[in-house]
Amino acid sequence: MSPTPSAVTPRWFVRGDIDGLLGLALDNLIMILLLMSLCRGVLGFSDALLIGTVLPAAGLSIVVGNIAYALQAWQLDRQEPGSQRTALPYGINTISLLAYVFLVMLPVKLSALGSGLAEEEAAQLAWQAGLTACLGSGVIEAGGAYVVGALRRWLPRAALLSSLAGIALAFLSLGFLLEIYASPLVGLTVFVVLLIAYFGNLRLPLPGGLVAFLLGLALAWSTGMMDAEPIRWQEAWGLVGLKLPQLHLAALWQARDQLLPWLGVIVPMGLFNVVGSMQNIESAEAAGHRYPMRSSLLINGVGTIAAAAFGSCFPTTIYIGHPGWKQMGARIGYSWLNGVLTAVACFFGLFTLISLVVPLEAGLGIIVYIGMIITVQSLQATPRQHAPAVILGIMVGVAGWGAYLLKIGLQVGAAGNGEPFGGWLLDALAQAGLKANGLFSLEQGSIISAMLLAALLVYVVEQEFLAAAAVAALAGIASWFGVIHAWQFTPGGTALQMGWGVGAEWAFAYGVVALLLVAASRLRRS
Repeated sequence: MSPTPSAVTPRWFVRGDIDGLLGLALDNLIMILLLMSLCRGVLGFSDALLIGTVLPAAGLSIVVGNIAYALQAWQLDRQEPGSQRTALPYGINTISLLAYVFLVMLPVKLSALGSGLAEEEAAQLAWQAGLTACLGSGVIEAGGAYVVGALRRWLPRAALLSSLAGIALAFLSLGFLLEIYASPLVGLTVFVVLLIAYFGNLRLPLPGGLVAFLLGLALAWSTGMMDAEPIRWQEAWGLVGLKLPQLHLAALWQARDQLLPWLGVIVPMGLFNVVGSMQNIESAEAAGHRYPMRSSLLINGVGTIAAAAFGSCFPTTIYIGHPGWKQMGARIGYSWLNGVLTAVACFFGLFTLISLVVPLEAGLGIIVYIGMIITVQSLQATPRQHAPAVILGIMVGVAGWGAYLLKIGLQVGAAGNGEPFGGWLLDALAQAGLKANGLFSLEQGSIISAMLLAALLVYVVEQEFLAAAAVAALAGIASWFGVIHAWQFTPGGTALQMGWGVGAEWAFAYGVVALLLVAASRLRRS
C-alpha cells in the first residue's frame, strides 16, 4: 500500500543538495575571505578581534539562519506533501558589508586616528560603530516584516525581479566572469562543465557541480596555482583553535552615540535589505516555491541582530539565487549543512587555512550560473508585454556595476598621486565622453530606483497612467530626500547624500513626468 500524502516526510538530504552545498558554501567562503581582507587591510583589525570575535559571531548568525530556513522549508513540505521545496539561501550581505566598511567603520577609524588615538584603539572604535550599524539594520529588517506585504501587493512582479536581475547579471555573472577569464585554464574549464551539466542536461556519474569542483581543484594544484609558501601555512595553523561566540552587549552600549551620525547609511541599507529579501522571496515564488513573507523576513532580521549582539559588524540576508539552487536539485540539506560547516570553520578559525587549500576559481562558475538563472527568470516569470520594464530595471543594476568599476579604476590610477575624487573629475570624464554624474546618480539607491522605473513602465504598458504617475511622484519624493539618486564625493569614491532637498533636480524631473502621465490618463479617457 502506498503511503498517504500526510504520511510522506520531507527528506533532510537529497543528491542535488551536494551541488547546492558547493555553490552556497563557496559563496559564503568568498564573502568571508572578502570580509577578512577588508577587516585586516582597511580597518586594521587584529587577529584576536577578527578571528576571535567577528568570525565566530558571523558563523553563529549564518548557522542560525540556515537552520531556520531549512526548518521552514521542512514544515511547509509537511503541510504540502510532494512539494519538495528548496530552502531559501542565506548568508552575509555583500552590499552591506562594503557599505559599513567604507561608509561607517573606515570614517570612524580615520577620525579616531586624526584625534591622536593609537591604531588598535581606532580599530576598536570602528568595530563598535560597525556593531551599531549592524544592529540598526537588523531592527529595520525585523520591523519591515510587518509592512512589506502591502509593498509587495503594490509592486508588479517585473519591478521586483528586474532590479534583482540587474544585480545578478552585473555583480554576479559579469563580475565573476572576469575572474574566470583571468584564470581560464581552471575557471573556464569548470564553467563549461557546469554549462554541459545544467543547460545540456547531461547526466554525469556524480553531481555536475561536484565534478566541476573536483576538476578545478585538480587543475589548480597540478598547474602550480595553489603553491603557497611554508610560512603562510604556519601562520594559518597558528590561528586554528576553538573560539566560541560571546555576547558583546557592553560594546554595543558604549557605541550608542555612534547610531545617530550614521543613520544616513544605516536606514537606507536597512531598507535595501528588506526590499532585497522581499525580491528574493518573490523570486522563489516565481520558481514555484511560495514562502510566507513575514516569517521569512523575521528570520533574516533576527539573524542580523544576533550577529551584532555577538560581535559581527555585518548583516545577513536572504541570498539571491533560489531558482538556480532549485534547478540544481538542491532542497533542504544544502541549507542546514552550509550553516553547520560555515559555523564550524568560523568557530575553529579555519578560513585562513581553507583559503590556502581551495581555489576560488573552482567554484566561480556556479556563481555565474546562478546570476544567469536569475536574469533569465526575470523575463520568463513575467508577462511578455512587461519585458521592456524588466530590461529597464536591469539597465539600472548594470549602471551601478559600471560606477563600481569606474571608481576602482580611478582609485588605482591615482595611487600615490593624491585624491582621485573631486569636482574636477566630472568635467574631465565629460570631455572624454562619459557623463559620470548620471552614472553615479543611478548607482545610489539603485535597487529602489530600478524597482520604481520598472513599475512605472509596467503601468504605462498596461495604460494605467494614473498608477504610473503615482510611482513617478513617489520617485520624486524619494529623490528629494536623497533616498535615491542624490550623491556626493567621499575620500573613497561616492556615497548616498541624504537630507532636505539634496535631490531636487531629480525630484523636479520626476514631478514633470508625473504631470505628463496624468495628462496621458486624461487623453486616454477622452
